[in-house]
Amino acid sequence: MDLRKIVGHRTLIQCGASIIVINDKKQLLLGKRADNHLWGYSGGSVEIDEKVEDAARRELFEEFGLVADRIDFFMVNSGPESHYVYPNGDEVSNIELIYICKEYHGQLKARQGEIEEARFFDIREIEPDMISPPIRKVFERLRAEWENLF
Repeated sequence: MDLRKIVGHRTLIQCGASIIVINDKKQLLLGKRADNHLWGYSGGSVEIDEKVEDAARRELFEEFGLVADRIDFFMVNSGPESHYVYPNGDEVSNIELIYICKEYHGQLKARQGEIEEARFFDIREIEPDMISPPIRKVFERLRAEWENLF
């Protein structure tokens, strides 16, 4: 936020860390974002000197109240499809490292002000237009590789 005071809405490169949680019923956890009212998995910006894995775990806990016991690397999301303009006008070119988590604990709770609703979905329920634009490419790959994850 300090940097935004200097550069305004201009495009920044943003390093993100995310976790896709999958429960024992082979459903994935999504949260409906408060800013654009579209669905997405847990994730956010990596802080200065923070390990990417720690950032992913921190975001999962902050947004959904869950603690990741084990995470496995899934993919990097970057390029033109991950470019995003937030509703407030801030623009980012995302480089996002994404992990899969099937082992977790905690009480599911959506973070007020950031997540309007949290729930588990069957992969077949998820349509591209319900997903936040910069992560739609991730869902395409997730759907293509779904059976190989188990």
